[in-house]
Amino acid sequence: MQIELNNLVRVYNSADGLSKVAAVNDISLTIPSNQIFGIIGKSGAGKSSLVRLISMMEKPDSGEVLYDGERVDNLSEKELVMRRRRIGMIFQNFNLFSSRSAGQNIAYPMEICGLPKDEINRRVDELLELVELSDRKDARISTLSGGQKQRVAIARALANKPDILFCDEATSALDPQTTASILNLIRRIQSQMNLTVVMITHQMEVVRDACSQVAVINEGKLVELGSVNDIFLNPKSPVTKDFISHIGSDRKAGDGSDIVRWSQEGGEYELSFPSHQQGAPVLSNVAKKFDVEFNIRAAGVQHLTDGDIGKMIVDFTGFQVKEALEYLRNQDIIVEKAGE
Repeated sequence: MQIELNNLVRVYNSADGLSKVAAVNDISLTIPSNQIFGIIGKSGAGKSSLVRLISMMEKPDSGEVLYDGERVDNLSEKELVMRRRRIGMIFQNFNLFSSRSAGQNIAYPMEICGLPKDEINRRVDELLELVELSDRKDARISTLSGGQKQRVAIARALANKPDILFCDEATSALDPQTTASILNLIRRIQSQMNLTVVMITHQMEVVRDACSQVAVINEGKLVELGSVNDIFLNPKSPVTKDFISHIGSDRKAGDGSDIVRWSQEGGEYELSFPSHQQGAPVLSNVAKKFDVEFNIRAAGVQHLTDGDIGKMIVDFTGFQVKEALEYLRNQDIIVEKAGE
């Protein structure tokens, strides 16, 4: 299911009621079918408002939302109810019924749709097996861990066989290890069911580990859009650069996934290496070809869904620094002043 957004605008009253705030400000983008697409932004950036429009929870003040080329922002109330049944939603706080067991929570959307009891029971068993909770069907929600609750919520979101799955900060309340397991589960489900998955998050780690494309939202506007690989290799907006610079705080240094800095001094240039250059002796070649010396202050690898990005923070000294940097750029290496 491809989703197309054309010039979406959503305006709210400010907290004091004296002015208007454009939470979504003329955003246009296309979310490809059968992929995991990330929407990332800081608190208050407008990403949650945008998702309410995409998922038809609210109507835009202007603009269009299209699913596979058909407008859905102007559906009648009856059409809206029917279309929403083909959308799955996962939330940060799980939104499960504490009075129901795990299996009964999963059954609830199908009960609302009036499916036969035998069919509901079969589907509940299928979904519990899918999320690896077959032995917890009759468990009370209060007895489940955070990760297990989110697995029940995922199963419930899939109950009516949706073609779109929205994950609104679905891992924000989970520890890093549980987050990794939930992201692995979502990737597996997306692949098996050919779902279009939209992940809303403020965590760049989630984008890195799960998504193939990402939109960066700031102050209600789309500030960057592209493949995760391209954006990690060459981020353009200050917001995106700030997100990427803070990645790795939940990883152990030395596990191959961090940018590990062993010197807090210096570090004038940041080098980003695409996959085909990560095994090449690039800096050694630079030192041989030009009158320069280099000092590596930090290095590491970011593992993405479509490949790896190598990073280094380096100082160069000598008479041919300008020529050396130009040589690096000609080798498909991104060279930027660190911190810019």
